[in-house]
Amino acid sequence: MHHPPMKRVYTALNLPDAHLLRDLLQQAGIAAHVFNENANSLVGLVPVASGQPQVWITQVHQEQHAAAVIADYQSRSPTTVTKTCTACGESSPGEFDSCWNCGAVF
Repeated sequence: MHHPPMKRVYTALNLPDAHLLRDLLQQAGIAAHVFNENANSLVGLVPVASGQPQVWITQVHQEQHAAAVIADYQSRSPTTVTKTCTACGESSPGEFDSCWNCGAVF
């Protein structure tokens, strides 16, 4: 079975960032997938960039549409803002209302 070409459109800072962007792309009608979801456990063993979560689209012709969604996402959600969960100590993007790891509400 031949798989259509895919295109990486975004390298995320962390997994919640990747999932949030994937969801936004899907809401815009762009099929998107997150790769390297479990690669953070390899940080230190592989180059950092290859261990970060990546968002890929399945329809290369949607690349410009995806770029517009990504630009909008980056302009309105500063990824430098994070919240640290008091329950488990995990960091979540600032726009999250609850911890992506344990579900505790901020």
